Amino acid sequence: QVQLVESGGGSVQAGGSLRLSCAASGYTYSRYCMAWFRQAPGNEREGVATIDSKGRTSYADSVKGRFTISKDNAKNTLYLQMNSLKPEDTAMYYCAAARWDGLALNPVMFTYWGQGTQVTVSS
Repeated sequence: QVQLVESGGGSVQAGGSLRLSCAASGYTYSRYCMAWFRQAPGNEREGVATIDSKGRTSYADSVKGRFTISKDNAKNTLYLQMNSLKPEDTAMYYCAAARWDGLALNPVMFTYWGQGTQVTVSS
């Protein structure tokens, strides 16, 4: 059925960049809300960025100006470009898909989740 597989995580020094990818199967990204979340140990899952079927986007204040969410509908792949990374960006990053269209950063509104990819930013 639906599978979301993240890739692109790793370790990077502060100020560096990473691009995360989320490849979907059994699901069509183009129709629905998609988002990236992150969760550090001891913290709640935090919405980072979201995108709707029209390509409209919304971001958490903590990442505005540094992160960019995008998608390639033909490849059914979601991306998160992360620039100017900070140690506080260290977390497990998850992609998520809803079964409705819009913009949301609340994890309870999403149906499908990837397994996560670790991002570690060192000072």
